[in-house]
Amino acid sequence: MRTRTVAPLFLLLAAVGGQGCSCGYNRIVQEEQAVESSWSQVENQLQRRADLIPNLVETVKGYAKEEKDVFTNIANSRAAMLGASSRADKITAANQFDGALSRLMMVTENYPQLKADANFRQLMDELAGTENRLAVERKRYNDAVQIYNTDVRGIPGSWWRAIGGFAPQKDYFKAEAGAKVAPKVSFQ
Repeated sequence: MRTRTVAPLFLLLAAVGGQGCSCGYNRIVQEEQAVESSWSQVENQLQRRADLIPNLVETVKGYAKEEKDVFTNIANSRAAMLGASSRADKITAANQFDGALSRLMMVTENYPQLKADANFRQLMDELAGTENRLAVERKRYNDAVQIYNTDVRGIPGSWWRAIGGFAPQKDYFKAEAGAKVAPKVSFQ
């Protein structure tokens, strides 16, 4: 009589344990996919910036011939971003592009007459909008990475990570070491 109550209890525990096991694994799969999805949104915004900004810069270029170096840096940064293959290279190239755009913003302080031009105002609006979109996507990516990294480093997530062969952690999108220093612009 005792084996009859133990058997249903064992089956119940096995069923609940089996569901709990698949949920942990599935959760890590979902978190990993959220990281990858968030990264592709960062890449979408990087591509949007790479496509849009240089075209607008070309329009403004005629109004700021003295700033040839700034525009050259933007073009070179864009080329580096488009040629980057790994996630780390894309992050580095994106940060270089950020620096080039910061130097362009400094041009407005030295050449206030550019602010009056409609094309330049459009460029500045697009720059601000693009950078805001990119900042939002970077944050979403980093949030997804934080959830994933926290889960796969804890228990039972680390067990599921090992069983499923998932990456031990994902890289955050971080600013370059010199990003806190304002760029210096000289027109001499």
